[in-house]
Amino acid sequence: MTLDINPVVPENRQLIQSYGDGRFKVTGEVYESSILIFPDRTEGWGVIASTDISVDSLDAIVARKDAVDILLVGCGPTFTAIPKGLRAGLKEHGIVLEWMDTGAACRTFNVLVAEERRVAAAIIAVD
Repeated sequence: MTLDINPVVPENRQLIQSYGDGRFKVTGEVYESSILIFPDRTEGWGVIASTDISVDSLDAIVARKDAVDILLVGCGPTFTAIPKGLRAGLKEHGIVLEWMDTGAACRTFNVLVAEERRVAAAIIAVD
């Protein structure tokens, strides 16, 4: 007997298939950088350290605030402190911040997309 444990995901949704070695594989496409990912698209993100994350560095997320309730931030290989003012700055735009390491952000994003939640993620690439 076999069991299929792949999540059932609505068509045309982004799924993080793998991460590591400084890259991500998302729905068959490889990104050689940190990423900003929405349920319907993924783009490269120039941030390489959690200390560089600010509301300004997340302007692509804020621009889509009407489609995003939850922002997952993958801060790197291990959990780090949230930059001062980030949570409050995003809350002003109606976005709830969930801060976690990169691996947890990848897994959580896939679960929330499968649940058809209004989620986006900003995830730092790890080695």
